[in-house]
Amino acid sequence: MILKRTLSGLAALAAILTAAPAAAQETPVAIGISGWTGFAPLTLAREAGLFKKLGLDVSIKKIPQKDRHLAIASGDIQCAATTVETWVVWNANGVATTQIFQLDKSYGADGMVVKPGITKIAELKGKTMAADAPGTAGYFGLAWILKKNGMSVKDVKVVNMGPQPAANAMIAGTDGIDGAMTYEPYLSAVRAKPEAGKIIATTLDYPMVMDTFGCTPKFLKENPKAAKALADGYFAALDMIKADPKKSFEIMGADVKQSGEAFEKSQAYLRWQDRAANQKFFAGEHGQFSKEAADLLLEIGIIKQIPDLKALADTSFIK
Repeated sequence: MILKRTLSGLAALAAILTAAPAAAQETPVAIGISGWTGFAPLTLAREAGLFKKLGLDVSIKKIPQKDRHLAIASGDIQCAATTVETWVVWNANGVATTQIFQLDKSYGADGMVVKPGITKIAELKGKTMAADAPGTAGYFGLAWILKKNGMSVKDVKVVNMGPQPAANAMIAGTDGIDGAMTYEPYLSAVRAKPEAGKIIATTLDYPMVMDTFGCTPKFLKENPKAAKALADGYFAALDMIKADPKKSFEIMGADVKQSGEAFEKSQAYLRWQDRAANQKFFAGEHGQFSKEAADLLLEIGIIKQIPDLKALADTSFIK
């Protein structure tokens, strides 16, 4: 009986030891994102087990864009998703990060909302605009649109609000707020309340919102296979969306407290970028946009010097 128990115990121990290496092979990686619709395939890749199949133990943390670089600098996260120009800001301010794949392009998913009485952007001079903090996509989008109309952020009063509270302020008809910068899924909430305000401009008019995924150079150097798996997991999520859209939209919608149907509507205003689109983007458009964005960021005082733009991306993981 003792021998039987001993053999049984040894067998159990052997099973544990055999399983241990498999668990240890999963590379832990913490990712910082927001509730932006364009980032949702990252959540899908985690929730559907796609990252796990590729040997990753991914944790996703919702961190406001204005604080995401602080989480990277502290080591709380190793990777993040954000807009192309934000990587310029982070690197210019000493937070070394490298983009490794593109997530999405906005096709009307980001926009400027104004009170019903405002008919054109030129009328915003002297008005109060709600936009996220300097160094974020919302603030940059405001500066970009104003510049394209012969104005600057100095021509308006900016009240710093995140995308969701900015949209809520417009819907509530908050006194003293004449317009706001927001994005999906919050922009759709404004679309549903035309009496509260109207969308005067989106990324269909001003294509300047492109999101990419990146990590610290240290993480990429120490975990090249994991970095490749992050890209492959994202592309696998896009394949899943095509193969089973209903289930995919339900999973992604649940993360931002939307039904699958509501999420499907909000994602119609952007385009997730597959591997082929990524390769095309990084071959030319990425560099061109980064240069124009960096010049504007320098002009409005968000950065004091332009970092080495050629060092901001590593395309080896999308091949």
